[in-house]
Amino acid sequence: MQSANMLLKKIIRSSVLPFAAQHGMKKDLFPLSRTLSLSLCLKQDNSCKPSEKIDLDAWKKVMKSGLQEVVSETVSDRKALSALAAAREMLEMWRLAGRSVPENISEEQLKTFMECPSKSSQKKYLKYLYLKEIYKKNDQKKMDEKRERRLETQERASETDESKKTSFICLWANCMDRAYSWRVAQSMIFGQPLVFDMSYEKDMSVREVANTVRQIVLSEGCNRRSVDPFHIHFCNLKDDSLYHKEFIKHYRQAWGKLLITVTDQCYTEVFPKDKLIYLTADSPKVMKTFDHDKIYIVGSMVDKSIKTGVSLARAKRLGLETAALPLDKYLLWNAGAKNLTLDQMMHILLTLKDTGDWKKALEFVPKRKYCGFVNKPVHELKKTLNLINMLKLGKRQEEVRKQFVKNYSKKLTEK
Repeated sequence: MQSANMLLKKIIRSSVLPFAAQHGMKKDLFPLSRTLSLSLCLKQDNSCKPSEKIDLDAWKKVMKSGLQEVVSETVSDRKALSALAAAREMLEMWRLAGRSVPENISEEQLKTFMECPSKSSQKKYLKYLYLKEIYKKNDQKKMDEKRERRLETQERASETDESKKTSFICLWANCMDRAYSWRVAQSMIFGQPLVFDMSYEKDMSVREVANTVRQIVLSEGCNRRSVDPFHIHFCNLKDDSLYHKEFIKHYRQAWGKLLITVTDQCYTEVFPKDKLIYLTADSPKVMKTFDHDKIYIVGSMVDKSIKTGVSLARAKRLGLETAALPLDKYLLWNAGAKNLTLDQMMHILLTLKDTGDWKKALEFVPKRKYCGFVNKPVHELKKTLNLINMLKLGKRQEEVRKQFVKNYSKKLTEK
């Protein structure tokens, strides 16, 4: 048995240890050689006889094959780790160079990146991870901002909690609510009607209907707080329609308590036709003054694509009078469509009803759409605008000069 152990040690020293030392595995093989020698000794004690001989060549082949398998596995694992490290360093260099590369990438994502068949697919995958990381950061930032705002409001509420709990403020709020409700109740009997046409559900998407209802809710709140509110009518509003569902979603239990008139009939069946005026931006007739004896109709439609002529065609089919706000007469229009939101229309109509001043009413038009109010007569502004359009079209300079002289001479004769 001693001779067998000596032979096993010689085999390990001569074949296995140099190979392990070459690949940096010498420390790991010492316990392996010890266990092999012990297992061999035990096996010889139990089964081998002293007369039997050991086939050292066969044993050497078995040891070499097993060792090569172990070494190949460890070498492949190390190569994979080194390839992942190299890919990670390359991505870090790309990120520092300004490319769209995520800051944090997991091993699974890195393996997926390395398995991409082409460079374009690798770039697309990196861009996908980069955008995903940006969206995640933005969502986290929004959540943090919301949390900060909530904490600030809680702190302010805690600071002013004592003042809010005073009986005077609670009494004042209740009195104001009762006063607003009393005004709206009076308008339902004596006030001027204002109609919202709810027949445009088929011309809008679900999102546009939701935006329309949101603007109508703002309009109703504005009308409720005014000094002389309108009597609001929701005409052509059918049960279980998109309008109705959105209204219930906004008002919930208060929908049945609103001081407005809701009907599924058309406004031509409720009011006489000679008193109805349909307000639409496509109308050729311009509204000059606010008539307190007329009943104005506002189309409950919000369209992102700006479908021109829809409300005008409906008014013509019903044989109604139409009118448009005099935006060109009082405003120097800058850019964008001349369609206004429903809450802006409500502010304008309430101001006209109370004051009759167009400048005060048109202050509710978004200031991004106009440069300012008109100070000159309209015909002079049209001439200057025509000259500007001629210059934009690129006509000859002489024709522009002649036109300018002609207009200027007429202006002098008129003076």
